[in-house]
Amino acid sequence: MTTKTIKPQFDRSRHGGLYDRGSADSYYGRGFTPHWWPEGTGFGQRIDQLNAAEIAEYKAGWDNNEEYGDKKEW
Repeated sequence: MTTKTIKPQFDRSRHGGLYDRGSADSYYGRGFTPHWWPEGTGFGQRIDQLNAAEIAEYKAGWDNNEEYGDKKEW
């Protein structure tokens, strides 16, 4: 039996992961700036140097909120 481990940045349930940050940036009306936080949003070092798969995961979160989500009312 093989267990596939999800890298932390691709875990969609993780606060600060790529998908989470993409959807949050869309929700709050921030620009499309792919990044993630390994220690949770706002903690530790923000990671901005991403490969194509990581950018695609951030974009998936962004696109999902753009299509189905809502926007923060200021």
